[in-house]
Amino acid sequence: MPVAFSDEKYVLFTTYRRDGTPVSTPVWVVELDADTLGFYTSSESGKAKRLAHTSQVTVQPCNARGVPKKGTSAQAATARVVDGAEYDQIHAKVVAKYGLMTKFTKFLGAVGGILKGKRIPYGDRGVVVSLAS
Repeated sequence: MPVAFSDEKYVLFTTYRRDGTPVSTPVWVVELDADTLGFYTSSESGKAKRLAHTSQVTVQPCNARGVPKKGTSAQAATARVVDGAEYDQIHAKVVAKYGLMTKFTKFLGAVGGILKGKRIPYGDRGVVVSLAS
């Protein structure tokens, strides 16, 4: 039975470096349609930079720390970074699903950027994930 990613709070999103090394990150995810998921990220994030050179990714249900859920396996997918109307749709759905937590994480990101002396944009790009059939 296929995983209903729309029911998941966190999904382990794995991108690949140029040398093929996988890099996994837990992300919030929303369903855009039956075979498409979305989330937002920073245009300066490693995810966005890695997606610039390869659209191949995997997704898997996980907990907040990125530990895959028992009984699940990684599913191959493709992903692309978006802005404009596609980003707006993703952003609205993430805020509707995760509510106050979106404001809290944005605040923590701003504080962390100030403390590190390196502020990066928060959630200014969307990522559309197309699940492989």
